[in-house]
Amino acid sequence: MKQYIEMKTKHPDAILLFRVGDFYETFSEDAITTSEILGITLTRRANGAAQFVELAGFPHHALDTYLPKLVRAGKRVAICEQLEDPKMTKKLVKRGIIELVTPGVSINDNILNHKENNFLAGIHFNKNICGIAFLDISTGEFLTAEGNYDYIDKLLNNFAPKEVLFEKSKKALFEEHFGTRFFTFELDDWIFTEDAATDRLLKHFETKNLKGFGVQNLKNGIIASGSLLYYLDITQHKQISHITSLARIEEERYVRLDKFTVRSLELLNTMNEGGKSLLDVIDRTTSPMGARLLKRWIVFPLKDVQPINERLNVVEYFFKEPDIKDDIEQQLMLIGDVERIISKVAVGRITPREMIQLRVALSAMEPIQHICSSSEEPVLKRIGEQLNPCSSIRDRIAREISPDAPSLINRGGIIARGVNAELDELRELAYSGKDYLIHIQQRESERTGIPSLKISFNNVFGYYIEVRNTHKDKVPPEWIRKQTLVNAERYITQELKEYEEKILGAEEKILSLESKLFNDLVLALNDYIPAIQHNANLIARLDCLLSFAITAKENHYIRPNINDGDEIDIKEGRHPVIEKQLPPGEEYISNSITLNNDNQQIIMITGPNMAGKSALLRQTALIVILAQIGSFVPAESAKIGLVDKVFTRVGASDNISLGESTFMVEMNEAADILNNISNRSLVLFDELGRGTSTYDGISIAWAIVEHIHEHPKARAKTLFATHYHELNEMERTYKRIANFNVSVKEVDNKVIFLRKLVKGGSEHSFGIHVAKMAGMPQSIVRRADQILKQLESENRNNGISKPTHEIATQREGIQLSFFQLDDPVLSQIRDEIINLDINNLTPVEALNKLNEIRKIITGK
Repeated sequence: MKQYIEMKTKHPDAILLFRVGDFYETFSEDAITTSEILGITLTRRANGAAQFVELAGFPHHALDTYLPKLVRAGKRVAICEQLEDPKMTKKLVKRGIIELVTPGVSINDNILNHKENNFLAGIHFNKNICGIAFLDISTGEFLTAEGNYDYIDKLLNNFAPKEVLFEKSKKALFEEHFGTRFFTFELDDWIFTEDAATDRLLKHFETKNLKGFGVQNLKNGIIASGSLLYYLDITQHKQISHITSLARIEEERYVRLDKFTVRSLELLNTMNEGGKSLLDVIDRTTSPMGARLLKRWIVFPLKDVQPINERLNVVEYFFKEPDIKDDIEQQLMLIGDVERIISKVAVGRITPREMIQLRVALSAMEPIQHICSSSEEPVLKRIGEQLNPCSSIRDRIAREISPDAPSLINRGGIIARGVNAELDELRELAYSGKDYLIHIQQRESERTGIPSLKISFNNVFGYYIEVRNTHKDKVPPEWIRKQTLVNAERYITQELKEYEEKILGAEEKILSLESKLFNDLVLALNDYIPAIQHNANLIARLDCLLSFAITAKENHYIRPNINDGDEIDIKEGRHPVIEKQLPPGEEYISNSITLNNDNQQIIMITGPNMAGKSALLRQTALIVILAQIGSFVPAESAKIGLVDKVFTRVGASDNISLGESTFMVEMNEAADILNNISNRSLVLFDELGRGTSTYDGISIAWAIVEHIHEHPKARAKTLFATHYHELNEMERTYKRIANFNVSVKEVDNKVIFLRKLVKGGSEHSFGIHVAKMAGMPQSIVRRADQILKQLESENRNNGISKPTHEIATQREGIQLSFFQLDDPVLSQIRDEIINLDINNLTPVEALNKLNEIRKIITGK
């Protein structure tokens, strides 16, 4: 326990898994927490005479099962191992912490999700600006940036780190700007200094300065980056040679998507259970690297025509050359997660099975390289030229590693035959021992003429030759007598002694030799880490573009025309997600939208509930985003003038935990939009102002639209869906505002949603009709209809609404009263019930009376 306490003080905030023999044990508070998370038994053990200590443990071989559960529960876990063999010491076994696993620092496959990065983030606060860095130790990606709080918040949401580091004194500041949804850890202040950070980065990259990475001017970013490397030191992750570069996140290259937009457009995740996100629809990637890159592409659309068109060219090429697409896809299926496997090489955690996977992946890259190199498409040609199948190391793996090698090194059978003569001989000894002994026995029997000679083994003096007394005169002089029995004598020979030494140490030597040969191969692989990481990056890009082509083919997407103009012109666009979720046989009703800075900058969309206003807003943004990530889009044609920012204010959500109402959240988001719009922005407002009173809402909505229209520098293209029909009046006064509505048709008092956008405003919401569709009780629907008619008629006649107490006096009660109906049968039933003496009515009389009432109704 003294040893345990000493280890625990090094990382008091982590759960300490303390290796004791074949178990990992946890004690005290750790044991209570661990037993709750893992669902394992909590016991108590005496710790000295006066106290007990709680205990919870699991077998050491179950670490891969239990460790991920602790980390996913947001716990930091210190693994304390026995550093010497208990058989070799008579004292207390020496122990030490070999690794600290945290949500942001892990290379364990069971903890990682192969479709997403496992980023660790570091933030350095400096007045109104922050430096930020992201590191995925499982892939070696290392990125940095700096900017205002708003930009850092956007990066945090888009990269979604599993753990965020900052200075101890900055917790309140972090929570004020970025909330409490991240798993965080606080580091000492001295780590967040420019000198400390620069020294640590230069030491790692072994360079004289950081100019080669293009980050030398990002002082705050450098400090954040350095903090991450210090954290790897603290968590005992020293082998990080796979972190080969530090890249700058170039803000000016990407479209700004804030967290509200990413969430409300459901780009990566859905807000409703069972729904689908845009990522779910377009992710047809084959490799884990492709899946991870696609997530990043979606939240970082490009805003430069050339790279977008380069991506579109490749997608179009795959479209026109399905055979080439299929051939590349076949090879991609063999590649697996090369990026994470090569990272395991650096940390010395690669298994023999993963080594075989690496060989298969490198073999699959050769045909891909050949296909791309001989392609006419410039981007593919470039990928082909850069791909390096690393044939020398690939062939060495094929030569040295057995094709059916196990996952664990200590299982043996890793190294192939013919690699090492000593190993082959040892295997021969260990696994063909009986044959060898039979061979000696036969040879010596023939040489000496002793037919009953036999070779056996005992623990006292090992292997021996036993000769019956009748033949002892034939024993050669070089045999050494070891034991005399009643009827026989036992001898040893020099050959048997040598063989015995070999066979007894053979299995141990085999494992030792196999480990050495395997480690030599891992060491040689270290030289190929940068090349294979570059391959993984190229394969990921190829995989994403292939995914776009497959999605486009299946869903009938077309190539958008991307240009530097300021017009968005989408003909018969469709919502990529909704169209996939329609019942079989039902077609999505497409719509056209034109927005530009000169004559149709703002479109006011009115129309009833459920007509499809929100879908129309979202599909416009999704088509623009798809186009700018280099994908084909769901439309008949699409001309997209580059957009630099997409803003949405869609749907209401209370942020009760922070004490903010729906309206407060709405106003925060609207303020953020108005403070950041530019000439190339696309803005979507859905039902703005509905969280407050009608006239307040109309006033705010009007003022916001007016501000966007009259903005001196930024004519942001805007779609404004609203229930406030009063806003249709704005079209008359403001020349770049146009009214549209989503049309409906009324047939026999029923509403049919046509879901088509037509010119002009709408005068009716059909809210009561929707309430009826939702299954609202009929009495409420009828009463609402009645009140609506009264309010509308009064409004038309007097210009003011009928006083509410007058409407209230005309109510029929909470339930529809059938006593007010002019029906003689109902009147008779009423009289029967009124004349009942309830207090003196027996149960039998009550049943009889009920029967009489039934007869009145049915006439039987």
